[in-house]
Amino acid sequence: MDAQSAALGNKLLGNDADAAVTEITFGLGRFQFTKSCAFSLTGADFSATLDGRPLKPNQVYQAAARETMGFGKRQFGARVYLSVAAGIRSNLVLGSRSYFPGMTPNRLESGDCLPIQESSADPFDTQLQPAIEHQEFLSASLECTPGPEFRLLNLEQQTRLFRSFSVSVDNNRVGYRLVESLNNELEPILTSAVLPGTVQLTPDGTLIILMRDAPVTGGYPRVLQLSESAICRVSQKIARDPIRFQLKRN
Repeated sequence: MDAQSAALGNKLLGNDADAAVTEITFGLGRFQFTKSCAFSLTGADFSATLDGRPLKPNQVYQAAARETMGFGKRQFGARVYLSVAAGIRSNLVLGSRSYFPGMTPNRLESGDCLPIQESSADPFDTQLQPAIEHQEFLSASLECTPGPEFRLLNLEQQTRLFRSFSVSVDNNRVGYRLVESLNNELEPILTSAVLPGTVQLTPDGTLIILMRDAPVTGGYPRVLQLSESAICRVSQKIARDPIRFQLKRN
C-alpha cells in the first residue's frame, strides 16, 4: 500500500529493490526471530519493541535468535513495514513475491514461518540516513491531476472538490470511501480503465479513492488521479483522518 515506505526498508538494508517485505496493518502481530537477523521498520510508528527494548522507525537493528518483536500504542500512520537483510524468501509469481505456498493468500496466521534469504553482505555498511519527518504522514494534502471526466463538473463542483474531506470507516486495499459527498449530476460513463489512485464519483455523490488492489475498469466518472506519493500518503490514513486534494503544479 505504501510503496515508498516498503522501498525505504530495502534501501536501509542494502537489499535488492524487489526483495519481499512484510506489511503489518495497525501493528497487529508479534514476530519471533528464529535466527540472528538484521532488520528495519519503516512507515507507521506503533511503538515497536524488541524483547522490551524500544525501536525507532527507519533504522537498522540486529535481532538475536529467539528475540520477539511486537507493537504497542499507535503514534502515527496505519501500516508498518518489516524488512529483513537480503529479503524474505518467496516464489516469484506473475511478478509478485506475495505468494507463499501452504499459507493463506490474504494474511499471515499464528505459527507461520517466513524463511529469509541468505546473504554475506553487511547491512550496517549502508550509508543511507533518511530524514523523514513525521509530518509527512500527518499531512492532509494529496497531490493529484485532473481525471478524464474532471471537466464535466461545473465550477461549483470543481471548487468543492478541493475543500476538506475525511476518510470513512469503509476503507481497505481496494479503495477508500470518503465521508463528505459531492453533488453529482453526471451521467455514468462507459466502463473505462482505472488505476490505483483514480478518484471516482459515484451516482450518490460519494467519492472513492481506488487503492493498490483496485479493479482495472470502472463505470463511475474519474474526476481526479492521485500521484504515486499521494497514494502512499493516503494509505497511511485511518477513519476520520482529514484529506485535501491539491492539484499538481507544472
